[in-house]
Amino acid sequence: MTLPAGPRYTGMDYKLELVLIPVTDVDRAKKFYLDAMGFVLIVDTPIGDGQRVVQVVPPGSECAIGFGTGITSAAPGSAQGLHLVVSDIVAARDQLAGRGVAIGPVRHMVSGQWVEGPHPERENYQSFADFSDPDGNIWLLQEVGVSCTCTATGCWPRSMKPRTRCRRRS
Repeated sequence: MTLPAGPRYTGMDYKLELVLIPVTDVDRAKKFYLDAMGFVLIVDTPIGDGQRVVQVVPPGSECAIGFGTGITSAAPGSAQGLHLVVSDIVAARDQLAGRGVAIGPVRHMVSGQWVEGPHPERENYQSFADFSDPDGNIWLLQEVGVSCTCTATGCWPRSMKPRTRCRRRS
């Protein structure tokens, strides 16, 4: 990615690699994220006396989710608003429900109120479905990348200004 010049920019990439989530039972969390969510295991290792770290990666993501024993002082279930971005929220929700995840309906906002179903025009950043892991950490599916205007120079979400790229092309 080429970063713009100017005083607001660092000139260096800062990539988010790992997000820690607090859990009570590492094996139960590992089973949920691997079997129900379909994440990929990248690390499961002891890191010291009574400490263990597990890292899993959602399919298609470059950022890992980490949990374990002795790696965070946050209360189990206190992570909220973790977003998993998908290109088809209806299909993703159905897939997770089919894998046994207790996931809410797809919904979107209209005049400040939640309405069931995806956004009628499937606009980016407008449709959500929420679920929790076994400890109560709250996740959201969010639909992005389905309503783009594409040109020779790239794709842009119709709902956003052209300075913000959608995820169809890099």
